[in-house]
Amino acid sequence: MPHLSSLLGFALVSLGLVLTPGPNMIYLISRSLAQGSAAGMVSLGGVALGFVFYMLCAAFGITALLFAVPYAYDGLRLGGALYLLWLAWQVLRPNGRSPFQVRELPVDSPYKLFAMGFVTNLLNPKIAMLYLALLPQFIDPALGSVLTQSIVFGTIQIVISVSVNAMIALTAGSITGFLGSRPAWLRAQRWLMGTVLAGFALRMAFEAKRA
Repeated sequence: MPHLSSLLGFALVSLGLVLTPGPNMIYLISRSLAQGSAAGMVSLGGVALGFVFYMLCAAFGITALLFAVPYAYDGLRLGGALYLLWLAWQVLRPNGRSPFQVRELPVDSPYKLFAMGFVTNLLNPKIAMLYLALLPQFIDPALGSVLTQSIVFGTIQIVISVSVNAMIALTAGSITGFLGSRPAWLRAQRWLMGTVLAGFALRMAFEAKRA
């Protein structure tokens, strides 16, 4: 079993990660605003299933195969960087929109909401690299089963991510109302989100492959 200090350290890192705007947050906010908090929670169920999928893949070493194949890691990394840059441009471009701005979206069925939440998380390259680059730093083989430790840390990340995203989905309407009545705050939020996404993209693009 991991030490308490390791568990707390990983929890803090996971919290910082989920608070950073990304594809999951944008999707959940857009669905909550378009169809209500119930739709946001259904979408979150799909996102949570994506987390479980990645956790199990990392725990059993399946995802590591991707990084053992020549150029596979670079392809994932550069593809993810381009995707994040595209998201940043959508926010920062002239007449760009914040995810907290109300927009017209088609009404999707619960099944599609869940499936899109799952796919959005599954195609998020940041999550794959999280489990391969972050988890090994907290796992100590001397403390017991690596598989058990991976699942413990993965469960912590999932609980924190789902809890924070649930609060965001449930309060998206209130946040939108607050920002909508304060244009300066909305602009600041847009620039902050766009800058963070662009920063993530550049860091991902120039990150060297780990040995």
